[in-house]
Amino acid sequence: MKDDLKSLRPLAAVDRRGFITTTLATGFAAAVRPAGAQTITTDTVGLVAGEVGIPVADGELPAYRARPATGRHWPVILVVQEIFGVHEHIKDVCRRFAKLGFLAVAPELFARQGNPAEVKDIQALMRDIVARVPDAQVMADLDAAVAWARAEGAHRDRLAVTGFCWGGRITWLYAAHSPEVDCGIAWYGRLVGAPSALQPLQPVDVAAKLHAPVLGLYAGRDGGIPLDTVETMRAALRAPDVTRAARDSEIVVYPEAQHGFYADYRPAHRREDADAAFARARDWLARHGLAPG
Repeated sequence: MKDDLKSLRPLAAVDRRGFITTTLATGFAAAVRPAGAQTITTDTVGLVAGEVGIPVADGELPAYRARPATGRHWPVILVVQEIFGVHEHIKDVCRRFAKLGFLAVAPELFARQGNPAEVKDIQALMRDIVARVPDAQVMADLDAAVAWARAEGAHRDRLAVTGFCWGGRITWLYAAHSPEVDCGIAWYGRLVGAPSALQPLQPVDVAAKLHAPVLGLYAGRDGGIPLDTVETMRAALRAPDVTRAARDSEIVVYPEAQHGFYADYRPAHRREDADAAFARARDWLARHGLAPG
């Protein structure tokens, strides 16, 4: 698969001027304030949680990690951010997985391009930060996060990846990039689209050659991800000569949900679907050998 993804491998496009974001956001990103009244806050009782630095080729990447306070050899789950960066919701998701026994780590994958937490206008955020992030950079940074987690005492052979919105797309790509992933969970990530110099491939382009099965969790009323693109992805996963991981992948659509239905701080949050989807995600992890213990 890595040979087929050569366009994702070179790091020549990475901005070498140094990191723009040196610490994580406090609270919620400016573009999504104020947070809704239904926002969930997961405590840190029984956890070690907080900001860390992950060594990468050109510096140190800020990240949030949460893990159980006792034991070692926890399974690792990479938590890939939305377009708003590693703000409070993504941190809380890490704590939710840590409560299940995982070492959850969310690197700030926009650190070189800017601080998404400070940008109030979503169009400016997409144009000035998100669109300038090379997929090659993201793949390398996630690899570095895995190496960091293992150095912290996590299990060396139990690895999952999950991501939301922008991170949902990255989840599919990383499951095609890394043969070390056991499974992925992609929450309403874009599946098809025009290629660009920095984002040369979309999930549908790599679907047939996944290294790990991915559970896709999608919304029936998503204005940005039409259901016909979901069906296109399903067809790609069923095409002849796909990997076993591709055949074992699943996509579930929640008919009444909107984009971002898991994000409890946003108006689109739909609790019944969010709870059902998280339970399905937990079962998916267990099915693929990622149950802690």
